[in-house]
Amino acid sequence: MHTRWSRPAGVLLIATMAAVPEARRGPEILRATGGLPAHVAGAFTEPLAYEIAAGGRVFVFDRRAHTVYALDAGADEPRKIVQIGFEEGRILQPSAFASAPDGSFVVADAPNAVERVQIFRPDGVKVGGFGLPGRNAARITLGSLVLNGVGSLAYTGRSILINQPETGALITEYTLSGRGTRTIGSLRRTGHEGDRDVHLALNVGIPLADPTGGFYFVFQAGVPMFRKYARDGRVVFERHIEGAEIDAIVQAVPTHWPRRAVNPGGELRWFLRACARQPSIRTVTSGSRSPCPSPTCTTLPGTRHASSSSAAAPASWRPPACSSPTVRGCSSRPAVSSSG
Repeated sequence: MHTRWSRPAGVLLIATMAAVPEARRGPEILRATGGLPAHVAGAFTEPLAYEIAAGGRVFVFDRRAHTVYALDAGADEPRKIVQIGFEEGRILQPSAFASAPDGSFVVADAPNAVERVQIFRPDGVKVGGFGLPGRNAARITLGSLVLNGVGSLAYTGRSILINQPETGALITEYTLSGRGTRTIGSLRRTGHEGDRDVHLALNVGIPLADPTGGFYFVFQAGVPMFRKYARDGRVVFERHIEGAEIDAIVQAVPTHWPRRAVNPGGELRWFLRACARQPSIRTVTSGSRSPCPSPTCTTLPGTRHASSSSAAAPASWRPPACSSPTVRGCSSRPAVSSSG
């Protein structure tokens, strides 16, 4: 049934809504329209993607299990269609997943710290793929955020979109054979152009293909915002995400990161501070005091040589305690991991 509003009643309703303070309207509630049964969802250890293909088949990408699961409509348990392994057709150290409407999908992983993208049929059989050269640094992750390496990608069925800020652009488009065809979107200004690592980390985000044409890019770090690009790569608009709910979070975004220091052994120790609102990157040398500014911070170490080859931290080494109580808002949860 279609309800018609008379003009005076409609105007009165709009005027009344405008007069109600935002805080009194209450939060918008998003209600689930579907999902997986608890006994099925409980089988996954770190599901980072849940996508539904044509025909109702569900794909679940479990990063920690190095596995892609498929669940057909009416099935009672998921099937492993891509499993752990360094060889072709398997995945190791995976970081990103995306599927196309026809049910084919792609997975980015990094066996032996060499990044690659593999293309699979809906049944999990590999049909293509390619490697990404020049990437052998230890991967640094914070939850679903990957600060170096392929942390997100989009798959249209005809091309693959990857966020690679180190190329000087936000998105690089590849053919299914791995040939880069174009770059889309210039890096945003961060105020940290003099520190390449911080500048690139603040340009990490998610590329999205618009089914009606063009692309979106959502920034995952720094000031929250997104951009829309036309099919030919032109900027259509840029929008900042603002509001009373996140103003305090945006104001608490760090504006300074201490520079890296290299110890006599030639190693860099990376610290990611798992803060309740915003992560920041820290580096210290072995034996020095942690730059973490709050006594409630949790820091986990990862290492790499100055030459960018990965190295393991000594088993006896422990992160130094945080000392300064000047910055609030840190979380004690151990949400940071480093692999590679």
